Amino acid sequence: MSDDGNFDLPEDAREYVDVETFEQILEMDDDDPEREFSRGLVVGFFDQAMNTFDEMDESLKRKDIHQLSSLGHFLKGSSATLGLFKVRDTCEKIQHLGALKDEAGIKDIDEKDALLKIKNLLPIMKKDYAAAETWLKKYFNVDEEEEDAQGSKAPVTTESK
Repeated sequence: MSDDGNFDLPEDAREYVDVETFEQILEMDDDDPEREFSRGLVVGFFDQAMNTFDEMDESLKRKDIHQLSSLGHFLKGSSATLGLFKVRDTCEKIQHLGALKDEAGIKDIDEKDALLKIKNLLPIMKKDYAAAETWLKKYFNVDEEEEDAQGSKAPVTTESK
């Protein structure tokens, strides 16, 4: 797609999205200049991600390792659909850790180690999400009013932008 310039993605797109996957989502807009379909997916994902982050934080407080694995799996799929590879990869690690495996999903680890590693991964995932969210909002020209109408909250960040 991008070889013939159909989507005119910004130069920095590869820092935030898997371009091939993202372009497949954009193809579903069928030449709609407003990109209603892909924009709707992205704005919906913002709300879904924020809710999942809240659930992950609560699950971590409760030390609910199995729920953390499930939430990691859930968000991994959603972020992979949009091509958000950094979020997807961190979610996969959380999924493995929640199953009491190392980050690669190979070796068994104990629950205490798994919870500590998840605790350390959550801020990284949120930071990567916030960067991707900022890029996606710019790409789709999503303003705060539109986001509020969709029910999304402000992004979670671990440091100032």
